[in-house]
Amino acid sequence: MQVEDRVIELIEEKIADRDDLFIVSVRMLKNGVLEILLDGDNGISIDDCVKVSRHVGFHLEEENVVDHAYRLEVSSPGVDSALVLPRQYQKNIGRNVKLKMNDGGKREGKLVAVSDATVTIEEIVKEKGKKAVAVPAEIPLEQIKETKVLISFK
Repeated sequence: MQVEDRVIELIEEKIADRDDLFIVSVRMLKNGVLEILLDGDNGISIDDCVKVSRHVGFHLEEENVVDHAYRLEVSSPGVDSALVLPRQYQKNIGRNVKLKMNDGGKREGKLVAVSDATVTIEEIVKEKGKKAVAVPAEIPLEQIKETKVLISFK
């Protein structure tokens, strides 16, 4: 069993009673860092990260799963992290996002809907001499290379 697979099992055990929390990613990096990214429908607290870290760390040591020195890091994805899961898109409905497309193009707008296969954003279109208008655009997820939430300080 790979380290990542066992870690996912351990995390799922710990958050089984918390329907609002979910795993974004688990990766053993080449520099010896075991990175766990967790999120929640309403965010995730430091306390939640600590509980998962202690649970995973204890069991990895007890079971001697990792055969080399490592550093365990448990956190939420940063504000500059790309959205990965449909559940992350769902929790960011109503926020402005920037999409990098597979064809190299970029799109920007307010995230208004998400399905298993598409996202819908409202893009602001400004025609010369006319008022700017929000136009809905449904975009297949398979055409999106990366989506990031735009941070507003207004």
